[in-house]
Amino acid sequence: MAFVLVVDDEIGVRESLRMLLKSEFDVETSPDVETALRIIGDRLPDLIILDLVMPGRGGIDLLRELRDRGMAVPVVVLTASNTIDAAVGAMKLGAADFITKPFEVEALRIKLRQLLQHRELEREVARLRDEVAGRERLGRMTGKSPVMLELFRTIERIADSKVSVLISGESGTGKELVAQAIHDVGPRHDKPFIAVNCGAIPHDLMESELFGHERGAFTGAHDQRIGRFEAANGGTLLLDEIGELDPSLQVKLLRALQEKKIERLGNPHSIDVDCRIITATNRNLEREIETGRFRSDLFYRINVITVELPPLRERREDVRLLADTFIERIGKEDGRKLHFDATAIAAIERYTWPGNVRELENAVERGAALCQSGLIRLEDLPDSIVSSGRSDRLREELRTGSGAFEETVGRFECELLLEALERQRWNQTRAAEDLGVTRRVLKLKMDRFDIVAPDIEAGE
Repeated sequence: MAFVLVVDDEIGVRESLRMLLKSEFDVETSPDVETALRIIGDRLPDLIILDLVMPGRGGIDLLRELRDRGMAVPVVVLTASNTIDAAVGAMKLGAADFITKPFEVEALRIKLRQLLQHRELEREVARLRDEVAGRERLGRMTGKSPVMLELFRTIERIADSKVSVLISGESGTGKELVAQAIHDVGPRHDKPFIAVNCGAIPHDLMESELFGHERGAFTGAHDQRIGRFEAANGGTLLLDEIGELDPSLQVKLLRALQEKKIERLGNPHSIDVDCRIITATNRNLEREIETGRFRSDLFYRINVITVELPPLRERREDVRLLADTFIERIGKEDGRKLHFDATAIAAIERYTWPGNVRELENAVERGAALCQSGLIRLEDLPDSIVSSGRSDRLREELRTGSGAFEETVGRFECELLLEALERQRWNQTRAAEDLGVTRRVLKLKMDRFDIVAPDIEAGE
């Protein structure tokens, strides 16, 4: 049953409409704009019947509020014949239609049915459009690999639930995008989404950041401040890099999650909070529990549902799609038409992306900044990708015989060494393991090709 909100200062009009419409619609009434906004905050109507002229804030004010909040709700304006101009103004602010007082009941019913049917058609079109686009996109995430399509389906299944979600994955895989998608697809999509990086805030400030503080609670607390829990009330709170949270704060966080109450620093009174908790980590929290760095009771509280985000190297089908998405976005922002040349895109598709999606996005941004005439070439990309692309060229030279055999093999071997060293951040032990040789053999080959590790990155 569609939910219809009637906003009118005249009790007779409100009650008449409620009685006339209650057999067909779920009707709630409001005498003023402030009450209507509270109702809308708790439950978004399918349609609003709105009187334009009311004491205090009028119907135009409510229309502006709906527009500013991005709430696309059909509104039927009730107006007297002498306020037709105001009704036309209301239509410009987004009202779907208007009807003059006194009105015919059946005409109003028909108008409401038509608007609600149109709204359902719009929703269905949007759903079908999303379903088609969703083969490769959900929210700000892009992917067509089987693992990403399964991730999209998982997000859609869990979005309506209130249970806590733990997102695990390497740095740069897009864990915050997953959290945002869960929020956007779910029933809290019109409420706040608040993210806090537990590893980016000093431990001595973290409690205030999460729970807030009163003026004078500690040195430097010159004003009252609400914390992230309060800011996210009604919506979703993402605690990113939860594994970095100090053990003393883990206890207070657990209490807040269990009791759904928080206390600002300097205030002993509890504050009720209702927000869905999503956490994210690139650590193995079960291993952190074994070492005593993470509380097991907190882990079981946040780990009701686990979503594992795969690294980019495990979904190579998505690399080209992501690169094209980034280059299209950057081109629109810069007002340019950008594209890759064949060598650049071949190197992008071949590269292993240890920094995951974040590294790919940064590489495309660099290429766009350095390229000329909108064509991103291999030389415009970061050195690690350039060396990978050069290896591709050497393979082609070997295959076609366009270069001297021994010289090409030597250059090819040198490039393989450089790739492994750069991939392992110049850690020679790990690079040797990557190549399947001993560290001594690796060092001999580095000397042969005059490969010297950069001082700032050198490591054993």
